[in-house]
Amino acid sequence: MLTKRVKTAVIKDSARHDTDTGSPDVQVAVLTRKIDELTRHLKKNAKDNHSRRGLLQMVADRRTHLQYLEKNDKRRYNAVLKKLGLKK
Repeated sequence: MLTKRVKTAVIKDSARHDTDTGSPDVQVAVLTRKIDELTRHLKKNAKDNHSRRGLLQMVADRRTHLQYLEKNDKRRYNAVLKKLGLKK
């Protein structure tokens, strides 16, 4: 679970303008941070299958947003991948 302060910081780093909270760039950044946290949780709690299902849903959602970005704006897609350290 992301705290409000952490989520706000992630949004601020990825926002395209001051009031941007819903662009694919921001959504991918927030999902990536949530995925990282949940991955750390699952390393300690290997039998937590409910959280594992949530993790898989988040990964699928992030993949969908990235596919949208790749299709519509290749330059932003590459910038997001580079900024977040994701591989293609």
